[in-house]
Amino acid sequence: MERAEAERLFLPAARDAARAFPVSDPRVSLVTVSENVTFRLTDGETGEDWVLRLHRPGYNSAAELEAERVWTAALRAAGLATPEPLPARDGRAFVAQPVEATGETRLAGVTRWIDGGVLDDLLRDPARSAERPGWFARLGALVARTHLQSEAWTPPPGFVRPWLDADGLMGPAPRWGPFWDHAALSAEDRRLVLAAREVLYARLSVLSKDPAVFGMIHADLHPGNLLIRQDGLAIIDFDDAAFGWRMYDIAVALTHQQSAPDFEAVRDAFLAGYRSVRDLPEAEAVQLPHFLLVRDLVQLGWLHERPEIDPGDGLPRRLEQVRLRCQAVLADV
Repeated sequence: MERAEAERLFLPAARDAARAFPVSDPRVSLVTVSENVTFRLTDGETGEDWVLRLHRPGYNSAAELEAERVWTAALRAAGLATPEPLPARDGRAFVAQPVEATGETRLAGVTRWIDGGVLDDLLRDPARSAERPGWFARLGALVARTHLQSEAWTPPPGFVRPWLDADGLMGPAPRWGPFWDHAALSAEDRRLVLAAREVLYARLSVLSKDPAVFGMIHADLHPGNLLIRQDGLAIIDFDDAAFGWRMYDIAVALTHQQSAPDFEAVRDAFLAGYRSVRDLPEAEAVQLPHFLLVRDLVQLGWLHERPEIDPGDGLPRRLEQVRLRCQAVLADV
């Protein structure tokens, strides 16, 4: 979706929603359109910045959004930097905001703006390529810290988040949509993907859901959702947080690096960083290639369900990667 069109559709609703929160003389500017429509909300008196999100209808319920904040608060209590919420003037966590231009109603929520450079931007800088393994070691350690917290944590009564189990990832109605229906897939690609899906579903169905391997995960903890600050890395965008396998979380962090020439180096650095904080038995680590393919496939579903999102010029390369990995999975049956 073009920026001008997004502003036309959503900026009036964002301005209306901003008035429900304790921000003086609110000024709103569009940041991005992705899972949600995200704005920078600035206090006109103090200059303080916040993030205002108009959440995608039908993706997370009000109960699931409030559960997200319960978990991010628990992560902060464990020493991890996560977004801090700002309740509305009446105390609600989220307010229902009509969007007149689209005829829908979206839940609006506000969190504190976190200053910092996006880790993905640094990793894409050719002048800093030598730093990549070091940053992935730090990322691995950070992911391990989130897993330690969630493994030891008991969600409170009423806590509701999606499940990324065999059905949620590779079932007939997966969380992010029927990836096998993506328009960029040829008829042969579709047959290949569906055959691989059956194999992956069977393999996921027999995996353990013991708390050591399955629990609350961020589920979108790639370098684009990490901010570099003087005191470390801050984690943002918990929209996809769910109950899932921790190896899936690891695959998410690495999936966009698969075509990089230094993939093996950054993968090994990530795993070493992870193991410096939390145990990762080799019996789990060997599942990484399968979970990388799972992540590639669910991202196709995400794009299929969101045609307004520009997939960029990397889609052909991603499709070729999917073909090769699907063929490898089927050859291993």
